[in-house]
Amino acid sequence: MSEDKQTIENTETLDQLPEEETPVEAPVNANAERIAALEAELETAKQDILYAHADTQNVRRRLEKELADARAYAATSFARDMLSVADNLGRALAAIPADLREDDKFKGLVTGLEATGRELEAVFGRNGITKIESVGQPLDPNKHQAVMELPSADAEPGTVLVEMQAGYSIKDRLLRPAMVSVAKKPD
Repeated sequence: MSEDKQTIENTETLDQLPEEETPVEAPVNANAERIAALEAELETAKQDILYAHADTQNVRRRLEKELADARAYAATSFARDMLSVADNLGRALAAIPADLREDDKFKGLVTGLEATGRELEAVFGRNGITKIESVGQPLDPNKHQAVMELPSADAEPGTVLVEMQAGYSIKDRLLRPAMVSVAKKPD
C-alpha cells in the first residue's frame, strides 16, 4: 500500500506543476511591442528626414533666386544715378540752336555730345535699362507719375500728352517713373 500511496502523491505533484506557456508568451508580446515602437520611431525619423530635405531644397532655391536677383539688379542704384547724367546730356543737346549746330566751330562739340549720348544709350541697353514709352499711352501709375493735367479735345482723358522726364526700367523692374502731363476733358 505504501507504493500506491507514493504513486498517488507523485501524480498529485505532477498535477500541481506550473504551466510553461505563461512565461514563454510574455517575452514574445514584449518583443512585438518593442518592434512596433521601433518601426513607429523609424517612420517618424523618415518623415523628419524628408521634411529636412524639402526645407533644404527650399532654402537653396530661395538663395539661388536671391543671388540671381542680386546679379540682375546690382547696378540699380548706379543706373538711377546715371539717369540724371543722361537727362542733363539730353537737355544740353536740345539747348543747342540749329544755327550753332551747323557752325564749323561747334560742329565737333555737337558731334561729340551726340556720340556720348548714343554710347550712354548703348551702355544702358547692354545692362537691361530701357526707356519707357509714354506719349500717347494711357496713364499707368506703375510707370508714370502724373505731374499735371492739360485740357485736350483731341486726346482721351487719362492719355499721356507730354513727357517732362523720361522713365526707365531695368530688366522687368521700374527704375524711375516717367513724369508726364495727362489729358483731361476741356472745361
